[in-house]
Amino acid sequence: MRLFLLACLVAAPAAAQTPNLGKRTAPPEQSLAGIGGGSSDAALASAEAAAARFPLGTLQNPVRVGGPEGERAYVARLRCADGKAPRMGIPRPGGADGYGSVADLVPLDCGAAAPGRTEIAVDLYFEEHREERAPDGFALAPR
Repeated sequence: MRLFLLACLVAAPAAAQTPNLGKRTAPPEQSLAGIGGGSSDAALASAEAAAARFPLGTLQNPVRVGGPEGERAYVARLRCADGKAPRMGIPRPGGADGYGSVADLVPLDCGAAAPGRTEIAVDLYFEEHREERAPDGFALAPR
């Protein structure tokens, strides 16, 4: 019982420090206005132009796909110099990319064939984009 009373006494000052608790601070329309707004066409075109200055598959110009399934489908189409598919390692977060997202770094291994062991940056947040180019050293198999 003493422990319960002590816990109540400790919690009471914390609750008193939040004067806006339960009060409306902004209309819902204003609070939700910035959520899911996405990028304008002009902002996307500007980001694409900036990314195009870098090789495809780098953090500055990641391969754009739609989600993890898009990532797997894209990597499945990649071909090494010997015409075989590279072995895919476990993707890991790679940091902010040229589009402001957190890109995956996907390890790829072509064995003795070029480009050997490498990794490509993949941005998973482009549901509508279908990449039809391959990073340097790879070819892309038809769909």
